[in-house]
Amino acid sequence: MLMRKLLAASAMSLVMGVAATAALAADGEACKKVRVAEAGGWTDNTATNGFFTTVLKGLGYETSVDLLALPVILESLKNKDLDVFLDNWMPSQTAEMKPYIEEKTVDSIGANLEGAGYGPVVPQYAADAGVKDLKDLGKFTEKFDGKFYGIEPGNDGNRIVQAKIDDPANGLDGWEMVESSEQGMLVQAEKAISKNEFVAFLAWTPHPIMGKMPLHYLSGFEADGFGGATVYTLSRSGYSAECPNVGALLKNLKFSLDQESALMEAIIGGKDGEAAAAEWLKANPAVLDAWLAGVTTLDGNDGLAAVKASLGL
Repeated sequence: MLMRKLLAASAMSLVMGVAATAALAADGEACKKVRVAEAGGWTDNTATNGFFTTVLKGLGYETSVDLLALPVILESLKNKDLDVFLDNWMPSQTAEMKPYIEEKTVDSIGANLEGAGYGPVVPQYAADAGVKDLKDLGKFTEKFDGKFYGIEPGNDGNRIVQAKIDDPANGLDGWEMVESSEQGMLVQAEKAISKNEFVAFLAWTPHPIMGKMPLHYLSGFEADGFGGATVYTLSRSGYSAECPNVGALLKNLKFSLDQESALMEAIIGGKDGEAAAAEWLKANPAVLDAWLAGVTTLDGNDGLAAVKASLGL
């Protein structure tokens, strides 16, 4: 009789142990592949995606990253063709986001970066010469060659500036929005600044190159979403409920200006986003404690230990 009781107790303990392990494995096979969006040519997004996908792979997930324009990203989240986007800059993207938030087809999970900045700039020497506001640009059209340099087509910043060019009240008749990419815009800006020429373009913080340029942010855009910025994490609707373990990671994922600037500098210097992220995390592993609080591997094991092991820590 005693032996039967001991065997029954052992069997019960085994069942409970298996059940506990299963409970920890919050995400099923359907969640194994995480489809991540990257806004065309935004180095800060390459940096944050590098952090995110490096950690996910350490947890046993697979990832794919699609390079797309912002409008396509939002439509793809709505249509459930993508899972996650880490680079929703607000308030400048308010107009783009509004229909998706109202329709509840995209979830805003929370802020992942505070204290950012975004807006049109000129070199400080141009500001010293009298170009300090939106309406000053038209007074110096010839010096600027009537061009404002933006980034990729579909970007919110381009949209805002183009609306100002189209408004006759701003005196920018004949001005052209030159859409390119972050890299193309920077090449033009650096070339002009090296020659002490006038140039107007979009700038933001964090950014290792722009942060070293002598820039002046133009006034006259305060009501349009430029200025101080907060960056949010987006997912397709219901994603965190379907894949709660990845959802917990997304909620935990917070970055700093210094973290992103350091990674962006490495990426601009030629490193792959994941390689740069892995190198940074090896040197700064303490950040993983907060990111992985309550997060397991795909199969329910200790998430923090697994990611550290994947990094060789």
